[in-house]
Amino acid sequence: MEIATMDAQYAALTTGAAFQLRPTGGVLRMTDDDRIDFLQRMTTNNMAALTPGTSAVTILTSPVARSLFVFTVVCEHDALLLLPALGETEVLLKHLRGQIFFMDKVKIEDVSAHYARLRIMGPEARSTLMDLGYEASSADGAVEAVNDVILVHQREYDLPGYEILVPTDARAEFLNALMEHGAQRLDDGLAYTARRIELGRPLPDAEISSESNPLESGMGWACADNKGCYTGQEIIARQITYDKVTKTLVGLRSAHLLEAGADVTVEGRSVGEVTSAGHSPALGAPVALAIIKRPHNEPGSVVKAGGVKAEVVELPFVAV
Repeated sequence: MEIATMDAQYAALTTGAAFQLRPTGGVLRMTDDDRIDFLQRMTTNNMAALTPGTSAVTILTSPVARSLFVFTVVCEHDALLLLPALGETEVLLKHLRGQIFFMDKVKIEDVSAHYARLRIMGPEARSTLMDLGYEASSADGAVEAVNDVILVHQREYDLPGYEILVPTDARAEFLNALMEHGAQRLDDGLAYTARRIELGRPLPDAEISSESNPLESGMGWACADNKGCYTGQEIIARQITYDKVTKTLVGLRSAHLLEAGADVTVEGRSVGEVTSAGHSPALGAPVALAIIKRPHNEPGSVVKAGGVKAEVVELPFVAV
């Protein structure tokens, strides 16, 4: 198959439908009576509010509220499916098993071999899936299961679209059907990264890491304020109540391309770090995401990133 250009892939993301294969995206299955209570006491979002056919993005934080794992929880009638960040299935499984106490009625297994994970994005994603016969809901967090294919709609997390679980033996047929209905395959990360930065969407191992907490990395929306305690909850609640969030996720614009990992400085003092960088087709300019300390995170602030002059910009760079 001929590989589409970055321009064609970006056009599909912004005006059509594009899909990204996620071979390092695994699936965990959690069962038994205490499965919801177990995640409720450990992670940031309100697991008790989940009902079959819904999902939520949640974050497992450390005792000092640093982000350890972010994952999607899909609620079924008799189980929870966990969709870890790419490449983190084994380590998340090990961590969760290590948190099960002897009285907990919780079982976790890796069922990744049964599924292929992919994501379809773009304004025509829903209509493309409906053309294929799937009742793709437009409600954020809604889950649809048709012929063992599971569609999870996500507006706030990642690029807006549907995280899809396809039975392994149906993978090729499903991908062919997507392409026959006009969906463009994303063969590299350039268009995806450019669009993600434009929309200001944080990603695990970039913005979301053990170097920051959810409020600092733009994931505060995944921290429910209407639930009981969880690991790190007191620190997060205190930062919200007393306006103690000392650094936040922002955009950077510059005349020259920045590099992820570059130190952000003001008058020679380190105030943050570039977490993702790319070139925005919508703006025709280099753009980046960075986590920067107050007060230098205010829009209009001038900083240097890896020695390159840049201006702090409010996110998103462009509207969804």
